[in-house]
Amino acid sequence: MIEFHDVTKRYPNGHEALRDVSLRIESGAMAFLTGHSGAGKSTLLRLTTLLERCSRGQVLVGGHNLNRLSRRRIPYFRRNIGVVFQNHRLLMDRTVFDNVALPLVIAGFSHGEVGRRVRAALDKVGLLGKSRAFPITLSGGEQQRVGIARAVVHRPRILLADEPTGNLDPELSREIMGLFESFNHVGVTVLVATHDISLIGDMGYDILTLKDGSFVHGAGAAL
Repeated sequence: MIEFHDVTKRYPNGHEALRDVSLRIESGAMAFLTGHSGAGKSTLLRLTTLLERCSRGQVLVGGHNLNRLSRRRIPYFRRNIGVVFQNHRLLMDRTVFDNVALPLVIAGFSHGEVGRRVRAALDKVGLLGKSRAFPITLSGGEQQRVGIARAVVHRPRILLADEPTGNLDPELSREIMGLFESFNHVGVTVLVATHDISLIGDMGYDILTLKDGSFVHGAGAAL
């Protein structure tokens, strides 16, 4: 489902964020990506979503060779991927419902289908009763749940998360990780970047560790 083959990402200033990285995450697997700040976690996720392209090597996601994917095809490719950010990136002047609906509206779904999918996503994250609230009135954990609902409302095959619990206390962090597990249990491939080893250490999933742009554990692992 997600494959990196000897991937290097070098920026114009000469900095190599990733260096000869190889990995394979099978369809339906769940894994964690960890490492120090600046180790390359966010860069790896950005390459997976084609927010950036690699400098060398090959990236394959869901059967697509991203090196060969044209700019015109990128929006269609991204419909199979949901992304959760640390800072939520919610629109504070829109309701919870409207925030979650946004990807479907952009994709051109009918009004009825938007309503059905948004209600289902909010129910999954336990916020159906707050669909008409504004994000500013919600707690940090609830705002993160809205971000997760928005990421899965289009029923992606892959769910990526970049430090999704970085601003949450331990109890809320465990709840958020439980949500990711629940999506994985219904067949979604999940990759979570986090620095919180104490949170993920006993969850029983594979942990891939980056250091200075290279894997120190899990390199080339078939998950």
